[in-house]
Amino acid sequence: MADAGREGHGMTGPLSGLRIVEIAGLGPTPFTAMVLADMGAEVVRIERPGNRHLLGLSYDILNRGRGFVALDLKTDDGRGAARRLIARADGLIEGLRPGVMERLGLGPEDFPDNPRLVYGRMTGWGQTGPFAQTAGHDLNYIALSGALHAIGPAERPVPPLNLVGDFGGGAMYLAFGMVCAFLEAARSGRGQVVDAAISDGTAHLMAMIQGMTAGGAWSQAREANILDGAAPFYRCYECREGGFLAVGAIEPKFWAEFLRLAGIDAAAMPPQMDRARWPEAAARVAARIGERTRDDWAAVFTGSDACAVPVLALEEAPAHPHNAARATYVVHDGVVQPAPAPRLSRTPGRIGAGSQSKPLEIGTVLADWGA
Repeated sequence: MADAGREGHGMTGPLSGLRIVEIAGLGPTPFTAMVLADMGAEVVRIERPGNRHLLGLSYDILNRGRGFVALDLKTDDGRGAARRLIARADGLIEGLRPGVMERLGLGPEDFPDNPRLVYGRMTGWGQTGPFAQTAGHDLNYIALSGALHAIGPAERPVPPLNLVGDFGGGAMYLAFGMVCAFLEAARSGRGQVVDAAISDGTAHLMAMIQGMTAGGAWSQAREANILDGAAPFYRCYECREGGFLAVGAIEPKFWAEFLRLAGIDAAAMPPQMDRARWPEAAARVAARIGERTRDDWAAVFTGSDACAVPVLALEEAPAHPHNAARATYVVHDGVVQPAPAPRLSRTPGRIGAGSQSKPLEIGTVLADWGA
């Protein structure tokens, strides 16, 4: 596993030269800042004095690669320092309820002398709408998008961690939106507000499923569709002595290869797309997969086009040969964590030298930023 302190040393990412202020938050807000920092942006986080992580984490990977300044935004001095910093920034990331930054005098209209400022706003419901001022979390936001309804067993929806909402529908859309705005500002000289709502982004992620629904190819019931665990060729099977095998053999040739390597007589199996007989086919496959251990099956399918791989636990993933070969995980600040992604050939991202726990002097940062 690569050491992030050495990997990519001396290289600059594609966002090198951009200066971004981050108002400290949880989940999607720091993830957005991490993504931009991984790609070379200089990010300075503003934290409340004496701030303690809500989840009690001693190390938060989402705060990597950047230091912080401690400012009390409830005081005139704290707001004044933040204003001077933002006035020299290319971008700002905040995840407070709509209107809070305006009441602090730090809203998008409060920086007329910085017309290029890209103002990134991360919320669950967006800056407008009936729910804009109501509290919520990932689960609530994805519930209104239709995504949560489609995930889980037939009996009830299941939270897909907070990957679909906070990070997929929220942070990645804010990062993408801000990069789009930076590109446009380079042409026009004018910044703009990026209103990234988790509910909006999650709905956007559901585009393909919406299309399948419109075309009559998706049932509203769970465990009744090709991608939700109903199909025998797209689900997880329990192995002997625990562990699971993930099978994603959608195409007929891949399904045939899976059956061959699994030692299942394809001629005796129901037709692949006979939905009425999917439970029967899945039961036959389950019985066969249950005869051997997960690692036995992993050895059988490795290097094949059967689209079958072991389901790895979090602590197992970094050591898998494929992940190790690509340095998908690195060690930074003594902690195993995912490397920056995606990979750029000429200006790759890297984890910056700044430590999440390193306090910065506001005066030094302002001097560095020419304020």
